[in-house]
Amino acid sequence: MAYKQDQGRLARMAAFWALAVLIFYGCVSLRGELAGRFAESMGSAIWTDGRIPILGVVVTPALLIAAIVFGGAVLLLYRWTESPKIADALIETESELRKVTWPTLNEAMGSSVVVIVTVLVLMSILAGADFVLGWWAEKVLTGGAA
Repeated sequence: MAYKQDQGRLARMAAFWALAVLIFYGCVSLRGELAGRFAESMGSAIWTDGRIPILGVVVTPALLIAAIVFGGAVLLLYRWTESPKIADALIETESELRKVTWPTLNEAMGSSVVVIVTVLVLMSILAGADFVLGWWAEKVLTGGAA
């Protein structure tokens, strides 16, 4: 039974799925490493027609180990996100996000334009300073010889 299951559902789902995607990426990397480092034992198919029918993925020991690790890690992740301490933190996070006054599209666009213009101006100033100081250092170090 989930702890306070009706509260903080969006924050819990977002945290769970974001971390589940990271775990999946790690397990895909684990499968590749196992199949690459132990090619003789981990890279060969388990049975003759060792493909998963719809996906076409070859069933190897490396795949099975990665799948077991993924399943265990996702189970632990689910239990972790449902623990009272973490669930309360995610519930509070979602309630605070609902209190925030989000900018309108026009405000966000205006702010973005200001940031882009400021970055371009600073880039120009730094590029000009780099050019002038580089020219000056070249003249000083080479004695004015071109």
